[in-house]
Amino acid sequence: MRLLPLGVRGSTPAPGLEFVHYGGHTSCVAVIPDGEERPTLLLDAGTGIRCAANLLAGRAFRGAILLSHLHWDHLLGLPFCTATDRPDAEAEVYLPAQDGLSGRDLVARIMSPPAFPITPEGLRGSWRFHAIEPSRFQVPGFDVRCAELAHKGGRTYGYRITDGAASIAYLPDHSPARGCSDDVLELIDGVDVLLHDAQFLESERRIADAYGHATVGDAIALAVRANVKTLVLFHHSPTRTDDELDGLASTVAAPLPVIVARQGHELPVPRPGVNRAQGALSDR
Repeated sequence: MRLLPLGVRGSTPAPGLEFVHYGGHTSCVAVIPDGEERPTLLLDAGTGIRCAANLLAGRAFRGAILLSHLHWDHLLGLPFCTATDRPDAEAEVYLPAQDGLSGRDLVARIMSPPAFPITPEGLRGSWRFHAIEPSRFQVPGFDVRCAELAHKGGRTYGYRITDGAASIAYLPDHSPARGCSDDVLELIDGVDVLLHDAQFLESERRIADAYGHATVGDAIALAVRANVKTLVLFHHSPTRTDDELDGLASTVAAPLPVIVARQGHELPVPRPGVNRAQGALSDR
C-alpha cells in the first residue's frame, strides 16, 4: 500500500507562511492499494480531506473512511471534499459507537443546523455511517482492526490496516500516559509503519496530559515497546512552525527510524524483508 498524508495538524488548521513546508491542514491520510493510483481508504476527515480530490483527478471517491473520533479537527473537512460530495460518490464511514446512537446520528451532532447548514443527508452520493465496537472487519482491499484509545472527550479508536503484504497503524490522538491497554499494544505490535500522536514536547507535558495527547517521547517509547518498524510523528501542534519541526526532525533520537509527517509527502511502507536503516530520519 501507499500512504499519503493530506493533513498532519491537530486541534485547528495552521495557515500562514510559517507552516507551508509541513502543511496546515488537519488530520487525514489517503491509503492507496498496491498497484493502484487512487485512494480507496481515507483515515479521518479533517480539512486535509479536501486534497483527496486532487489525487482522484476528477473522479468520484468510492471507498471507506475510518474516523478515529469525532472532534472537530478530524471531521471538519467531511462536507468540503469535491470528490466525496458528488452524485456518483460512494462512502462507507466507520466511527466509534457511543451513547447508543447510530453512526448517522453521531455525525449529525456536529453536522446539522444551527452548527452547520446541512445534515448528513445533504451530502451527495451514497453514504452509509457505521457506529462500530472494537472489532475486525474488511473494507475493499484491506483488513482492518480497531481498539479503543486513551483520549479525552468521547470515544477514540486506533486502527491497524493490512493488505496481506504490509501493515500500518493509525493512532492520531492518544495519551499513553493515561494507560496503554493490551488491546492497543496488540493492535500496533510489529507494524511496518505507526502514525502516532506527537502534538507536544516533553517540556509541554502538563498541557499534553491535560488535553489527552502524547509527547514525542511518549510516541517513541510506545513504538519501541511494540516493536514498530518505522514511527511517523503526526498530529503536530498548530503552533509548531516549519523551523521548529525541522529542528525536531534533526535532533530526535530513537532506536528506530522516525519520520516527521509532512502534508503531501508520501510515506514509505517497506514490504517485509526489506532492509531498513536504523536511526532517526526526517522527511527532508
